[in-house]
Amino acid sequence: MSAKSQAVIVIKKRGGHGGHHGGAWKVAYADFVTAMMSLFIVLWLMSQSAKVRKAVAGYFNDPKGTASLLGTTMAGNGQATVTQDDANKRKLEQLKQKLEKEIQERKELEKLSKQIEITITPEGLRIELLEDKNGTFYQLGSAKLSPNGQELLALLASELKTLPNRLLIEGHTDAAKYSDDASYSNWELSADRANAARRLLQADGVRSDQVTQVRAYADQMLRVPNNPFDPSNRRITILVKNDEGNSPPGKYAGGMVEGGAPAPSPVPVTAAKPTAQAGGKMPSSVASPGQASAGMAKSSLMGRIAGWMPGRKR
Repeated sequence: MSAKSQAVIVIKKRGGHGGHHGGAWKVAYADFVTAMMSLFIVLWLMSQSAKVRKAVAGYFNDPKGTASLLGTTMAGNGQATVTQDDANKRKLEQLKQKLEKEIQERKELEKLSKQIEITITPEGLRIELLEDKNGTFYQLGSAKLSPNGQELLALLASELKTLPNRLLIEGHTDAAKYSDDASYSNWELSADRANAARRLLQADGVRSDQVTQVRAYADQMLRVPNNPFDPSNRRITILVKNDEGNSPPGKYAGGMVEGGAPAPSPVPVTAAKPTAQAGGKMPSSVASPGQASAGMAKSSLMGRIAGWMPGRKR
């Protein structure tokens, strides 16, 4: 070979990307969306009643509907599930119809039917007793109930005392100034009228722990805002609250008590504080109250989620 060899030329070709890395990011994104959907389903299940959770678990354990579970068949003839909200609404609708029928059957109250409004709201069944210019349920400028007011409240008490629902009573006035005496104003009048209604309801059988709140609004929540002096702004409202979220009987549920003083908030029971070691440092093995509560909440949440998984042994 000669001393001067011919130079070797190497040509390197660079290949392009295979369509954004071959689309691998789409797989990762799909996994992320699936995980998020699973999280939202679990959160939704946590807010449902035990009957709904049992129905969902029954479907996943028996999707073909061949066993006697709460699933459904391919034809969709599974057992229907009624949520607690539907049951509450149905019971309040029945109570509304019953009260309206009894009012119509009493001649003394039939003429006042236009001043008694019963509506179903997201909070529950709202019963409003609207005053006229001459006073219907209360004597003018007074918290003393009239004969019509006493009869109507006695009728309401006979039905409300049989319910497990909690009650809320509100007192309202119009914008007319009660008097020049600053010691007694529309605030005191609305509170006294609401408490007069509460006392009569409880005297006719409503449980002492059934009325959880007595509120006084004076003229701050007008029924006819365009006419602050309209007589219908003077009213008493009795709210029959939904069953869901009610506290057990015998326990106070908060709100206002007679005289307008706020109810005392419950004092949480805490564990004894650990003794500090020498040097003022706390023992490392003792968790702070915040850490302890966070750990308990996390373990409780994971336990509930694991208990709802299909095929989980209990």
